[in-house]
Amino acid sequence: MSIQKDQKTAEAVFGNGCFWCTEAIFQQLEGVLTVESGYSGGAVPNPTYEEVCTGTTGHAEAIRIVYDPSKISYATLLEAFWSSHDPTTLNRQGNDVGTQYRSVVFYNSDEQRQEAEFYKKKLQESGAYEHPIVTEIAPLKEFYKAENYHQNYYNENGSAPYCHYVIRPKLEKFKKAFANKLKH
Repeated sequence: MSIQKDQKTAEAVFGNGCFWCTEAIFQQLEGVLTVESGYSGGAVPNPTYEEVCTGTTGHAEAIRIVYDPSKISYATLLEAFWSSHDPTTLNRQGNDVGTQYRSVVFYNSDEQRQEAEFYKKKLQESGAYEHPIVTEIAPLKEFYKAENYHQNYYNENGSAPYCHYVIRPKLEKFKKAFANKLKH
């Protein structure tokens, strides 16, 4: 079972490109209680955004999702994870380039590791992608919350050019694909 915040919640941590984009996507899902932007997978304690952007800390921009497993499964979160970015590009999502934008599932239990590996293998074997899936599956060691101005970014800055031209199209595509799993 996932790390428990209390009896009714669990956590998942994913790195799938810019956390502004992925936070906005996962906030839409029924059963997702909170989504927090941050950094994981690196060697520097308490990194700043500026440090992570250099690509030298080893961290990925990541999101921590607290969810209600009675309303959404970890498998559904994995499905959303893989469909919300390109898992075949190493250290890159769109114009964002560097190890901080890598595709990675940070698991916090053996069950999460097994589910992530199963889904990755199944997706690779399906032929859905022309190139191999390069998503890393790694243990969650630490998650450092990003600076406050990164939290809830799309909802608070939706009219900004980056939000309008980059996040909004991804979000609209996601909403169509996951229409039956969205919050009402």
